[in-house]
Amino acid sequence: MHDTLIAEARAILRRNDRGAYTVPTHGLYPFQWNWDSALTALGFSHFDIDRAWTEIETLFAHQWPDGMVPHIIFHQPDDGYFPGPEVWDTGRPVPTSGITQPPVAGFAVRRLFERSRSDPAARERARRLLPRIHAWHEWFHRTRDPQGTGLVAIIHPWESGRDNSVDWDAALERVPTEGVAAFRRRDTIHADPAHRPTDEQYRRYIWLVQHFRNLNWDTARLHEASPFRIVDPGFNGILIRSCSDLAELADELGQSEIAAQSRAFAERGRVALETLWDDDLGQYLCLDRATGGHVKSASVGGLLAAFAILPRRRAGAIAERVHRLAARARFVVPSHDPDAPGFDARRYWRGPVWLIVNYMIADGLVRSGEDACARSILDDSLSLIATGGFAEYYDPMTGAPCGGGHFTWTAAMVIEMLSNQRTPA
Repeated sequence: MHDTLIAEARAILRRNDRGAYTVPTHGLYPFQWNWDSALTALGFSHFDIDRAWTEIETLFAHQWPDGMVPHIIFHQPDDGYFPGPEVWDTGRPVPTSGITQPPVAGFAVRRLFERSRSDPAARERARRLLPRIHAWHEWFHRTRDPQGTGLVAIIHPWESGRDNSVDWDAALERVPTEGVAAFRRRDTIHADPAHRPTDEQYRRYIWLVQHFRNLNWDTARLHEASPFRIVDPGFNGILIRSCSDLAELADELGQSEIAAQSRAFAERGRVALETLWDDDLGQYLCLDRATGGHVKSASVGGLLAAFAILPRRRAGAIAERVHRLAARARFVVPSHDPDAPGFDARRYWRGPVWLIVNYMIADGLVRSGEDACARSILDDSLSLIATGGFAEYYDPMTGAPCGGGHFTWTAAMVIEMLSNQRTPA
């Protein structure tokens, strides 16, 4: 059965391969997405390591001069997606969006290097990517943490990767919709509208894009200019883990300065995460920088912080939280607590299960000593494939597939999970 699943997953990666980058799925997402590519490279690394390196190299070939790595690269014209390059209007040689996404590339590149370190070419490829990834991490701390708290903010819901999470509802209410140009969405042509963000949310998303565009995409100004400034524990957990992994990689490649700076970013971030802990929920909370208050929302973002490799007491509490969620959902980990206000089993990030999130939570828990919980998460993940195929995301109550089909990063995670069962990473 494992061999069959891996073969099916590989076929999906090949189907969505465009030579030097992958698209998340045909039709719904026709371009290269940032964290999709980094996670997809993990799947490729088990059967085509050269192609895995190329995926991330293509992503970083479009890094901005200030260090930012955009969340979408519009390699080829395609009118099947909104907002397209003409809406972003970032002025890049190859069109890109003007915001970023969770910085999982540092983690991914360390994994690729570990899997190919006997190849001299891998050492050189890692050496070339190392300063680029570090520049991105520096950019985050310079532009998204101006007060030096140790934690960075996102300025648009799309940056989180959890676009329409309940976490953002209150902050989005501050975002106006006046002046938003008329638009026609394309995502609801390819997927059930009941599975997607609402039109009202989209109007606020587009207002932010237009606002940043009017500031000429000056990323040094956007944090203070945005009415949406949220410190997301899941996003920061990914950044912390990538900084930590980049430090280890830099040590091995003899780049001591990058190693020291990366380690300092990670250590300061782990300490600062404590300011987001909530004893009542047993997980981390978002912080709204505009108000200074915590966002009391029982979302998976507060569990995704486990990817940072937490102290045992915090990892244990998150494992217990997952256990409680398992009593209320057939499959873990739902992107929102089924008993909490705002839960919607099939609407994007307001309830469904995502394999990429399961993978990262499980990976962090294993490294913090919570093996049993991690195993249950991975078992549920593979059960979802048997129930609903390689979907974008899944109803946590029934396992029904939602969103796009033949999804690249879902397939990549299946390859990663099954391959790591045989040869622990």
